[in-house]
Amino acid sequence: MSGKPLKSIVESLLFVYDQPLSLDRLALILEEFERSDLRAALDELMEEYAGAERGIVLSYVGGGYQLRSRPEHADYIRRLTKSKGVKFSQSALETLSIVAYRQPITRAEVEYLRGVDSGGVMKSLLEKKLLRILGKKDVPGKPLIYGTSREFLELFGLKDLNALPTLKEIQELVPPDPFADQPALPLGSVEG
Repeated sequence: MSGKPLKSIVESLLFVYDQPLSLDRLALILEEFERSDLRAALDELMEEYAGAERGIVLSYVGGGYQLRSRPEHADYIRRLTKSKGVKFSQSALETLSIVAYRQPITRAEVEYLRGVDSGGVMKSLLEKKLLRILGKKDVPGKPLIYGTSREFLELFGLKDLNALPTLKEIQELVPPDPFADQPALPLGSVEG
C-alpha cells in the first residue's frame, strides 16, 4: 500500500482516540504495514501539522502521539467549553513537583521535604490519576513508592520526564530580587 492511505489511516486513528497512541500500539493495530512506514507517516504528519496554520498539532506526549489543540488557542477553547482549565492548590503543585523530580519516592519522603502531612494531597493526585503507585520500598514497614503517571505527562504536554525544566531553567524564569543588593536596615528601638 502507498504512503498516502497509511498517513490518512494513522490520522483517523489519532483523531478518534482520546489518549496518545504509541508507535507500538499503532504497529499492533496496523499489522499489515511496516513499522518504518508507520514512523515515516507519523513524522510526515507531525511536520505537516507544525508547518500549517491549523488549529491542531500532532504532539508526542506521554509516550505516544496525540492530536491536540494549539496551546495559543486555549482561551478560545475555554470559552467554548466554559471550563476554567485545571487548577491546582499550592500544596498539590508542591507535592506533584517533588514526586516528578524525585521519583520513585515515598509519602514520608514527600512529607519530609514539604514539612507537612501530604496524605490528603497525594490521595487527591492519585484519584486524578496524576500519580501512580510504583510498588513498595524494601525497608521496614514496606511503604508505598510513588511516581508520576502518563496522564501527568499528557496534562503538562511532556514527551517524557526528561522534558521537565531543570533547576537552572526555572531560576531563569524568576525575575531577580530588586532589593537583593541593598544593605539591611538596622533594627533598633523606635522612639515614639
